[in-house]
Amino acid sequence: MTRLALKPLTFIAFIVCSIALPAVAASHPNLVINQQDVKAMKLAITQQGAFKDAFDAKLSAVDLGLTQPIEVPTPKDAGGGYTHEKHKSNYQQMYDTGIIYQLTGDKKYAKYVKNMLLQYAQLYPTLPLHPKRKSNNEGKLFWQGLNEAVWLVHTIQAYDFIYDALTPAERNSIEKGAITPVALFLSEQSPHTFNKVHNHGTWATAAVGMSGYVLDKPLWVERALYDLNLAKKGGFMRQLSELFSPDGYYNEGPYYQRYALMPFVTFAKAIEQNEPQRKIFQYRDGILLKAITSTVELSYNKLFFPLNDAIKSKGIDTIELVNGVAIAYGLNGDPRLLDIAQQQNNILLTGDGLKVAQGLDNHLQQPFPFTSALFRDGQHGDDGALVVMRQGEANDQAIVFKATAQGLGHGHFDKLTWQFYDAGNEIVSDYGAARFLNVEAKFGGRYLPENKSWAKQTIAHNTLVVDEKSHFNGDVKLANKHHPKLAFYDAKQDLTISSASIDTAYDDVAFKRTLALVNIKQRDAVIGIDIMRVTADKPHQYDLPIHYQGQLIDTNFDRQASLAQLSTLGNKNGYQHLWSLATANLTKEKAANELAKVTWLNDNGHFYTLSTLVNTNFNHTTDEQMLFTQLGANDPNMNLRQQQSFIHRVNATNHTYVSVIEPHGEYNPSKEYTLAATSSVAGLIYHQQDELEAVQINFTDGQQYLLAINQTDKAVTQDTQSIISVNGVQYPFSGRAQLLSIK
Repeated sequence: MTRLALKPLTFIAFIVCSIALPAVAASHPNLVINQQDVKAMKLAITQQGAFKDAFDAKLSAVDLGLTQPIEVPTPKDAGGGYTHEKHKSNYQQMYDTGIIYQLTGDKKYAKYVKNMLLQYAQLYPTLPLHPKRKSNNEGKLFWQGLNEAVWLVHTIQAYDFIYDALTPAERNSIEKGAITPVALFLSEQSPHTFNKVHNHGTWATAAVGMSGYVLDKPLWVERALYDLNLAKKGGFMRQLSELFSPDGYYNEGPYYQRYALMPFVTFAKAIEQNEPQRKIFQYRDGILLKAITSTVELSYNKLFFPLNDAIKSKGIDTIELVNGVAIAYGLNGDPRLLDIAQQQNNILLTGDGLKVAQGLDNHLQQPFPFTSALFRDGQHGDDGALVVMRQGEANDQAIVFKATAQGLGHGHFDKLTWQFYDAGNEIVSDYGAARFLNVEAKFGGRYLPENKSWAKQTIAHNTLVVDEKSHFNGDVKLANKHHPKLAFYDAKQDLTISSASIDTAYDDVAFKRTLALVNIKQRDAVIGIDIMRVTADKPHQYDLPIHYQGQLIDTNFDRQASLAQLSTLGNKNGYQHLWSLATANLTKEKAANELAKVTWLNDNGHFYTLSTLVNTNFNHTTDEQMLFTQLGANDPNMNLRQQQSFIHRVNATNHTYVSVIEPHGEYNPSKEYTLAATSSVAGLIYHQQDELEAVQINFTDGQQYLLAINQTDKAVTQDTQSIISVNGVQYPFSGRAQLLSIK
């Protein structure tokens, strides 16, 4: 096979077609649904239930669409423009109308889809490359080939639905003018995308492979699975092997995981229907089912964690995950998936959608278990990890600790960053992507220039910035070669903790971060604890930002505000977008190991205080400041959201940041009362003894707690006993970490 990869494609096609390829099903439909599914669905729409309700709603929408004239315009707009959106609505309308034909048998629906496909068959062969094409992935119908592949994934299913209602001449016209040219454009004419291990490649291979099943072209299927040359250097199987970790985490993060999920599960369903002997859903220990579940788990209050290039409004109700949950439930019948399906409130008109509807009708759903979890990154699970910590009775509190690999071109320079959630809201936030998806007035709906100048830069995240430079100096190729090292992850009932380090983000600076989410039941409180240890060969400026959601309420130190004129915090690497609102000289205000406290009020009605130690180096030579900023500088088109942050700046060679985030109190404007608006943390003390360290937390009511941690590189079990000495008193603890009450 390696020798074949060096031959011209035409010769390979001859060889492949002359050998035995897997049989392709001849009956239609044969992709996401089959004839048995249609029979069961036809019966279901005669009975009351969730499936009939979904059918009735779709039937009304489709009937309304049939009253409108068919329009297949010449492409001219980028994302969000009229022609772009029209071609998107067309493929969705063809899909919906096709499935209604399958369920009713009324040929007026098949006729509508046929007529639209015939118009595409006339238009497509005349199209040049799109006038607003992306140079790295051009399209014809759309500005980028990715959308072309999405069009074909939907359109080939619509064609499959009406296939038996067409004459041979009509099929020939549609296949010759639309299906085949698009499939060849996505494959032979776009090898750089088709063979790429990337979500664009996934959509392209799914589109071509599914078309191969419908048009009875086994070679298309094989190319989709194993790349154009059948050399297994790309293709769907390579994507399954490399883009997901063994835990089902997708390299580009949850936002793109849910987007890539659609072609993964749809093509896999088609493979299962046509060639069950491939056992596609068992591949890599059931990696696709893991990916579906992990996509759900990487959410909070129905929204995905906004890692990397993420649109923050995307959540578990997206159609990609609706498909994934339905297909997974159809395979394993897991009642916990019905809980998610109920929240999605979207029943698909497929065989799997029918199973979901029947499960909900029979009240079979069980609560989906959102728990603390470790998601390893990388093909073999050794490229760092994403850690999700959850606490509280309803998992109200969550910390996301990002110690993953870069995430290819959609990754951000944010090694060891974190986010904090509470009471349904994001409290310590990540900006996500700078993009207004499909809003043409905002740079054609594409990623804004500020995505590179701000959103990807390290200062836009809650992690260490050295000398105002981003990690890896903003070099994606370099960043993709390195990843953090996960030291440990440990989850107990009331304590979840993890630690990771990296020494490649900067030339001579290494930093290690340990984050813990602790449920102190005696206080009915959940707090987050953050320890960041920075070491270097020479002095540097260290900035550790906190991007917070809410209104600043108070600090326990004086701030010098900029009242008449604002200046930017810097001139590049994201600093040029930050207005400097106020500064505080912590060195003058605070003695060694005193607290600097910042309190803000979130829209959820709760107060939050970050208490951080000042001068943990036990001397008075460290220069420390707290800088208060607002996003929006050097933004002539007002593309950036106005968000706030405070930055703990330290000038030193080595430094240890020690902080606690504490939710507290309540503000109720309608009932006009305020409770516990002041932090109850009275003091923090950081202890370090060789591989052992501890954070002592003193509260205003006299209670004291000690988070003791064993940071050794050696394996630590729950039976491991360690002893840390605090003020002459020895405190034994077991396992990796333990919260001790010391008074």
